[in-house]
Amino acid sequence: MIITKHLISVIGPTAIGKTALAIKLAQYFNTEIISADSRQFFKEMRIGTAVPSAEELKSANHHFIQHISIFDEYSVGDFEKDALKKLEDLFKVHDTVIMVGGSGLYVDAVLKGLDHFPEVDPQIREELQKDLEENGIEHLQKRLKELDKSYYEKVDLQNPHRLIRALEICIGSGRPYSSFLKNTSKERPFTAVKVGLTAERPIIYDRINRRVDIMIKEGLLEEAKALYPHKELNALQTVGYKELFQYFEGTWSEEFAVEEIKKNTRRFAKRQLTWYRKNPEVLWFDFEAPFDKIIAGIEEKIS
Repeated sequence: MIITKHLISVIGPTAIGKTALAIKLAQYFNTEIISADSRQFFKEMRIGTAVPSAEELKSANHHFIQHISIFDEYSVGDFEKDALKKLEDLFKVHDTVIMVGGSGLYVDAVLKGLDHFPEVDPQIREELQKDLEENGIEHLQKRLKELDKSYYEKVDLQNPHRLIRALEICIGSGRPYSSFLKNTSKERPFTAVKVGLTAERPIIYDRINRRVDIMIKEGLLEEAKALYPHKELNALQTVGYKELFQYFEGTWSEEFAVEEIKKNTRRFAKRQLTWYRKNPEVLWFDFEAPFDKIIAGIEEKIS
C-alpha cells in the first residue's frame, strides 16, 4: 500500500522556536496543527506552559491546546487514542498535518505507539507516593538511578508521576523499566517526518532564561497563586509552578524560586535533547535556518 499522508513532527528543546516553525509549516502546507506538549493540555496553565498566543492560535488551526482541566485524569494512552482519531479526520481533507511539542513520550505515542508493561500490585504505587510525601523527590530519583540507570538518564527527573511509574514497574516486575521499552513501531496510516530545531547549548539556555523572565512579567506568579490550593495534583508537579509553590510556602524567596525555574527548565531541555538525539531519523536544523532550507529537507523526505 502506498501511503500518501504525511505527519510532520516538529521537535526540539523548550524555548527553541517550535511553535513559530509549526505555524509557518501549517501555512505553507495549508493544514492544521496537533499539539503534543502535555503541559499545554490544561486550561488553567497558560503562562507557565508557554501556550501559543491568541494571535498564533489564529494563524493556524490548533488541536489539543488547553482542551482539558487539571482536575481531569488524562494519560499518554488517552492522548494517543484521541490524537489518532483527530488525525484520521484531518487526513480526510489534508495530505499533510503538523504535530509540534516537546513531550517526547507523547510524540512517540502518536508516531510509534506505546509499549506494553506488566500489571503490578497497586500497593507499590501507594508506597511510592508515601515515600515521595515523606522523603521528597530526591529519594525517588536516587532509587531510580539504582534500579534503572538507563531510564534515569533520559527521564524528566522533576516529574514525580514519571518517576513513580518507572519505579513501580522496576519493583513490581524485578526488571528495569527501560527493558520494557521495545522501540518497535506500530503501523500507522501515514509517514512521519521528524524535524528538529537545535542551537548551541549557551543559546538554548539564554533563550530559556529570557522566556522565564517574560513569563514572570506576564503574570506567572498570579497564575501559580490561583493554582496553589490544588498543588498536590499531578498536572501541577511541573517546572514553573512547583518552584513558586515553595515561595508561597515561605521556603524560598521569590528570586530564588525564579532562578530554580530557570535551572530546572535548562535541565529539562538537556533531557529533551538526550531523548531526541538517539533518533537517527530526525532532520536537524539550526533554529535560525532559512525556512526554504527546512522545506527542501521535508520535501525530499516526502517526495
